[in-house]
Amino acid sequence: EEIVSALKKIIKSENILDHEDQVRPFETDGLSAYKQKPLLVIFPENTKEVSKILAFCNRERIKVVPRGAGTGLSGGALPLADSILLCLGKFNKILNIDYKNRCVVAQPGVTNLSITQAVQDKGFYYAPDPSSQIACSIGGNVAENSGGVHSLKYGTTTNNIMGVEVVFMDGTICTLGGKTYDSEGYDLLGLITGSEGLLCVITEVTVKILKKPQTVKAALIGFPTIEDGGNCVSDIIASGIIPSGMEMMDKALIHATDNFVRAGYPRDAESMLIVEIDGSETEVEELIEKVNSIAKKNKSTSIKISKNEKQRLKFWAGRKAAFPACGDMAPDYYCMDGTIPRRKLAEVLKYIGKLSKKYNLPVANAFHAGDGNLHPLIMYDANQKDSLEKTEMFGADILKYCVKLGGVLTGEHGVGVEKRELMCEMFNNNDIQQQIKIKKVLDGSTLLNP
Repeated sequence: EEIVSALKKIIKSENILDHEDQVRPFETDGLSAYKQKPLLVIFPENTKEVSKILAFCNRERIKVVPRGAGTGLSGGALPLADSILLCLGKFNKILNIDYKNRCVVAQPGVTNLSITQAVQDKGFYYAPDPSSQIACSIGGNVAENSGGVHSLKYGTTTNNIMGVEVVFMDGTICTLGGKTYDSEGYDLLGLITGSEGLLCVITEVTVKILKKPQTVKAALIGFPTIEDGGNCVSDIIASGIIPSGMEMMDKALIHATDNFVRAGYPRDAESMLIVEIDGSETEVEELIEKVNSIAKKNKSTSIKISKNEKQRLKFWAGRKAAFPACGDMAPDYYCMDGTIPRRKLAEVLKYIGKLSKKYNLPVANAFHAGDGNLHPLIMYDANQKDSLEKTEMFGADILKYCVKLGGVLTGEHGVGVEKRELMCEMFNNNDIQQQIKIKKVLDGSTLLNP
């Protein structure tokens, strides 16, 4: 009650939720396996309010968890029972569109897709496109360094962000970067990107926008084995071709997604690739033909080239709906996120198959194949005793194997609570201590997303 009373002096009372029924919808994020109701949920409306709230919480030693749209898949925005959940949903405006400098300034609650929709009439778009782009917020994208199906050619959020306005735990407001492509001094923008709400609260984002390519075509390619599909991925990259997107799915997911959206996927294939090429018309035609040739050398059983924009989007509709499509396969699924060297793709998939038998849990696989980012989807039933615990062990074994092969724990979903205990698989004590030192410099009492 004392906290609510103090906060009412900073923000409108209707922007404070404290009743059990009001806070319950915020007890989890996209990971959904873990739940915890927060102490309070608050919705500031401007940067000054965020600054005052954080300064107050810092003085009173109150924990704060920043939250965007809550679509994250690693538990990065999970509240604590003794924390305030600081939601940025009211920061939902695009502040400036600057075509001359090819950038957009937006508040953190603006959805990813809204940025493209705001500039597409002028022939521009925002490249990073997570599967949740219709709902995920641009501030959350920065906090998690989100990727997407077009990250292979155009990079993740960190490659497409130019500046941020942030508020630190003591209430200090700071601007990093801007409309220029580089700035002097330490790369603090790079430090903030992917910091998962541990260092600051993001209140404004400047992203670069790109001119839409002249021509875009996608190839839908089926293979008789996972190995053949994986080898094709390596051969395409080795040939010097950098597709705008290259996605791979196994048979289980081919069937699930095709049932869901009727995208015309090769249902008899053991693995499938979507390879998209963009550029000038001549370039696209030439590279698509090269991809076709490389696919045939890797024993492809079918290849379908998009004839128009509607068909190209249909190809992608299945991949974008891969996660919801799994709802038909089991009561619950656990979406993993690890990254490996591309050439290890077939090896990892074989290992995942062995783990599936060991734990007696089905798994479907989707990958950003071009950059080695895996998304195994482990099927389980949370109503069965020990099912979640067994699923977590399965997922941890996958990630440990990724690291063992020279990969990393996450490609785009972040660490969150999901991979927190696995950090020491990848970093030694000195590495961890340096990260903790940075945290303590910017948040001395470790109150932000603890």
